[in-house]
Amino acid sequence: MSKGCAIVTGASRGIGAEIAFELAKSGFDIIVNYNNSKSQALSILEKIKQNGGNGSVFQCNVANRSNVDKMTEFALRTYGKIDVLVNNAGIAQQKLFTDITPDDWSQMLNVNLGGVFNCCQSVLPSMIHYKYGRIINISSVWGTEGASCEVHYSAVKAGIIGLSKALAKEVAPSGITVNVIAPGCIMTDMLTHDFDESTIKELAEETPVGRIGTPSDVARAAAFFASDFAGFITGQVLGVDGGFK
Repeated sequence: MSKGCAIVTGASRGIGAEIAFELAKSGFDIIVNYNNSKSQALSILEKIKQNGGNGSVFQCNVANRSNVDKMTEFALRTYGKIDVLVNNAGIAQQKLFTDITPDDWSQMLNVNLGGVFNCCQSVLPSMIHYKYGRIINISSVWGTEGASCEVHYSAVKAGIIGLSKALAKEVAPSGITVNVIAPGCIMTDMLTHDFDESTIKELAEETPVGRIGTPSDVARAAAFFASDFAGFITGQVLGVDGGFK
């Protein structure tokens, strides 16, 4: 029996894909959201179904509110209500602060923070109606600690934390929790794209537990926040970072 519907944004690869798998294992019907990678999203859905889960794929640019509302409408039409929203979709960029262009800044803001705003605001009327919901927003250790050459990325990830803490207080009377996961260094395509092998090795050595994290480390935290065990937890930031900060 399904536990309900979970929308996972940016679920075609990396952390988002693993969260989709983990929530499917927990019994949720999954909306596998993607922006450009349709074939990867379909592959993720096929893997979910092979493991006894259920779900759908939906193309949506989270920075576009009209797109987001269509995804919400699809979820409600297909599954009746939305129980869990995981805001994972995002972009990263390394640049000196003095080299960040207004377009760089706007894109980072619109996708990483605007996407969270759009998705939360779109699903909340249904969650409020049913007096139940779990919103899980993916930030970053850089949102709490800051990262050199990633000022715009750090700023929006910090913004996600502020948004989540405030929203948690606002919607708690409606039976909705809002929590944040702040991953540290996680072995994803984004990490290997931004850093060479020697830098990744250094990051592992700087992490107290002695390794780079995996998407599964983050996904299990998301599954906890989505579960009944976390019903009295809201407005919190969980660092999944191996003690990095």
